[in-house]
Amino acid sequence: MQPRQPVVVLGECVADAFAAPTAASRTDRESTALGLEVRPGGGPANTAVALARLGSPTRFLGRLSADAFGRLSRARLAGSGIDVSRCPPATEPSTLAVADLDDQGRAGYAFHAERTADWQWTRAELHTGVEGPLACLHTGSLALVRDPGAAHIEQLLHEVRPRATVSIDPNVRAPLVDPRRYRERLRDWCRTADILRVSDDDLAQLAPGATPAAAADAWHAHGVRLVVVTLGPQGVFASLDGSRLRIPAPRTAVVDTVGAGDAFTAGLLHSLHSAGMLGGRLTGLTPELLAEAASLGVRVAAATCAVRGANPPWAADLDTVA
Repeated sequence: MQPRQPVVVLGECVADAFAAPTAASRTDRESTALGLEVRPGGGPANTAVALARLGSPTRFLGRLSADAFGRLSRARLAGSGIDVSRCPPATEPSTLAVADLDDQGRAGYAFHAERTADWQWTRAELHTGVEGPLACLHTGSLALVRDPGAAHIEQLLHEVRPRATVSIDPNVRAPLVDPRRYRERLRDWCRTADILRVSDDDLAQLAPGATPAAAADAWHAHGVRLVVVTLGPQGVFASLDGSRLRIPAPRTAVVDTVGAGDAFTAGLLHSLHSAGMLGGRLTGLTPELLAEAASLGVRVAAATCAVRGANPPWAADLDTVA
């Protein structure tokens, strides 16, 4: 039996810094010190980690900085079993995101991202990363809208499409990029992508006032076959060429939701890959297979919500998720 072709995940590695009280601030009422607990993150990197931990052959294509945060990200990726051999070394610094969690564990971010490594792609770097067989190219988030690399990535998606499934997760970051930029590019993304995954927060930015079904119909009309909208504790809405389904979310004691959407995408892609659905235009995908894939996605997302930060489960850990 020939090994499965890899899923290539393209995008940023971001250092997620979580505010934490320092020892001084816990003991000294006059102290204004604030500590930061830094964990490797970034939407595409999170998806790659979750995919590899589930057992899919995974290659990550990201511009990894040589600084301390870049080394942290590289160690996490490699330690999860990801092929990082085609990540170009970057002299620019890593992107830093300072996360602020609300009472429900949902994170807001302040980004420090000017002239950082993640966005400085060249065509040569990108083409090296997708040489050889691949089943799917998944990308999105900031790498798809931040110059100068964004235009090169969009062109790469068109070039790869004849030989691989294309998956896009816009992952709108309104504090850093005006949502109008995402809306302006969305029609072209739908023409290129086979899979479009958005969160409920993304939906509010990309199609203000639209229901998941109405948005899916509009995006289908532009060309994308599979639209998936993750709805947090309300589960998932999915539309395959207009055929709808809803999948409930497992009950979960939420620590935080950091990386939950990325983990869902990994579960979805892993299940589709295992079923032999990736590699083309989702030929043969049925509502039943889609329901299985979305069900795995919500389980992986739930397991990620149950721990701190974007720390998706290994395949063996899923037995603990109802």
